[in-house]
Amino acid sequence: MGIQDEKVKADLLRRLRRIEGQARGVARMVEEGRDCQEILQQLAAIRAAAYQASVQLMRSFAFECIQAADESPEEMIEALTRALAQIA
Repeated sequence: MGIQDEKVKADLLRRLRRIEGQARGVARMVEEGRDCQEILQQLAAIRAAAYQASVQLMRSFAFECIQAADESPEEMIEALTRALAQIA
């Protein structure tokens, strides 16, 4: 199932583009021989941004999964549990 909500999709893409820019910035820092602590700080920011993007996607998935009540409650819980395990 893909992301159906266009606002969620646009926000997720914006977050991912920002993460992409941050990753390019860190690559430049490495190339320039910047201080390891500065690089680690930026990598931590990227990790936090990626986690927040994952949480947003998880919310969307949970909402859409629940709305698509074609599955039994047990199947929905299993799908949500598998998705949560991926972001933990």
